[in-house]
Amino acid sequence: MQYVDVAARALLLTVFALALVSKITSRGAWIAFADSIRAMDVIPRAMTPAAAVVTAAGEAGVIVLAAVPVRWAGSAAFVLASLLLGCLTVAVVMVVRRGAAVPCRCFGATETTMGMPHVVRNLILAGTALLGLAASFVGGSFDPLFTAVVALFGAVLGLLMARWDDLYSLLGTS
Repeated sequence: MQYVDVAARALLLTVFALALVSKITSRGAWIAFADSIRAMDVIPRAMTPAAAVVTAAGEAGVIVLAAVPVRWAGSAAFVLASLLLGCLTVAVVMVVRRGAAVPCRCFGATETTMGMPHVVRNLILAGTALLGLAASFVGGSFDPLFTAVVALFGAVLGLLMARWDDLYSLLGTS
C-alpha cells in the first residue's frame, strides 16, 4: 500500500502543479482563470477573486504537502486534494446541468467547455486522492528503486490526466 501512497502523491503533485502554473504564469492567465470562475456562476460574483486565490493557494498546498516525504503531510495533501476536487466537481456538475458553455481553465487557456468528461476526470482524481489517503495510513518499508519507478509512473499518469481533454477528443468520443 505504501507504493499506492507514492504513486498517488506523484500523480496529484503533477496535476496540481500543472494546474497552478497554468493559472499564475501571466496576468492574462490569472484573469482568464478568474473570469472562468465568474462565468461558472456558482458563487456570488463578488466572491470570484477570493475563490480564485483560495483555489490557487489550495493547489499550492497540495503540491507542497505531497512533496514532503512524511506520512502526515501525504495524508494532509490527500485530504486537501479531495476537498478541492469535490468542490470543483460539484461546480462543474452545476454548470453542465445548466447547459452553460464555460471554458475549462483548469490547465490553462482552452476553448473546451466544461462537460461530463471533466466530471469524470475530477472523480478519478478525487478517487485517487481517497485511495492515497487510505494508503497513507499503512506503514511499511520502501525499496528506493521501486519507489522511484512508482513515482515516475504516478507523474506520467498525472501528465495524462492533465491532457484529459486531448485524450478524450483523440479517442473520438466527443
